[in-house]
Amino acid sequence: MLTLYANFKGGTGKSTLVFNMAMWRIAQGKTVTVCDLDPQRTVSDVAEIRDEDGVEPALKVVHKLPAEGKAKGDWLIDVGTSDMKALRAAIRMCSKIVIPVTPSQADIWATQHFLDIVTEERKGGKLPPIVAFVNRADPHPRSRENAESLEALETLKMIKALPQKMVQRLAFRRSFSEGLAVFEQEPSGKAAQELDELARAIYGSK
Repeated sequence: MLTLYANFKGGTGKSTLVFNMAMWRIAQGKTVTVCDLDPQRTVSDVAEIRDEDGVEPALKVVHKLPAEGKAKGDWLIDVGTSDMKALRAAIRMCSKIVIPVTPSQADIWATQHFLDIVTEERKGGKLPPIVAFVNRADPHPRSRENAESLEALETLKMIKALPQKMVQRLAFRRSFSEGLAVFEQEPSGKAAQELDELARAIYGSK
């Protein structure tokens, strides 16, 4: 399965999500490949940290989409809008799309524009399942932005808005600098719990 993690706006925590989700899938016993098409190569860098520190399991990262019908196992595709050609190619090939959305009106607008591109690239064909969720959510318990953003996502007809969210936490930032997924750092921490709940909503329990 080829799962594209993307949005039309930067700063949504996409690469952090891809790294942690890839390690979660590996922990579930899946064969995982990350296709890092983002020019910043953030996931590639964190994979190198794991290699240098001898952390197992290793994360396999490539920088090119597979040939049609040749992808084996789970593929997670990380691509930004700075390379629109790669983004459009990934949209045409993927079997699922995951859209992380930070809690702001600008991100809702960006999501709408991104869905327009998906429709354009899959014109004449069946749209893949598309899910969206609030990422980098405001940690303040009285924040209205999280709930308002989820409500806005629920109005978009092409997507399934997930109630699960990932909160803006230090653990997610540390996961990159240490080369460890949040559940490897703190298995019983809140970040690990949020990742597990979101991953099960996206991939199911298997």
